[in-house]
Amino acid sequence: MKPLNFEENLLLLRLKRKDPEAFAKLYDLYVTPIYRFIYFKVPTRQDAEDLTSEVFLKIWQYVSETEDIIENLRALLYRSARNLVIDFYRRNANKEIISADQVSFILEDDRQQSLLSQVETKLEMKNIELILRQMKDEYREVIILRFIEELPISEMAKILDKSKGSVRVLLHRALKVAKSLLAKDGKQQSD
Repeated sequence: MKPLNFEENLLLLRLKRKDPEAFAKLYDLYVTPIYRFIYFKVPTRQDAEDLTSEVFLKIWQYVSETEDIIENLRALLYRSARNLVIDFYRRNANKEIISADQVSFILEDDRQQSLLSQVETKLEMKNIELILRQMKDEYREVIILRFIEELPISEMAKILDKSKGSVRVLLHRALKVAKSLLAKDGKQQSD
């Protein structure tokens, strides 16, 4: 368990006192990685934006109202994001299910408008997204945490509430699946 550094301790103390500047600093530090983490797990950009906002609102409420000791602020943020994504899918379970083709179309249409000048990047991201969306949730989650968010195994274990060994095994299996999906995708493109 990684102890908080001095800066994180100071930020937490200021948050407990309901300091809006401390919250702004927390938001600035973590909004991009939390958004990115959620973005790969939900069907639309709007859903990712809404859930990201909700994460920070919940953290603000939790930190300012709880007497619990917070040992890892970043892990708390990711765990909150993870739980909100789970809640999002539970709430939407009874609604109309969107097919993978519809999700791809929605994502492609939305991103084409904002990323026309970055075509190569878009194609790479689309391939990554398509591969990630074909994977089981737990595999997608460990790949995002490890390779996109660049978190150490120990922090991933805390976020996922698993042992370090379990996370390593899960990551190994996820990489194996990703490799086979990439090979299958590469084969389809060459046909």
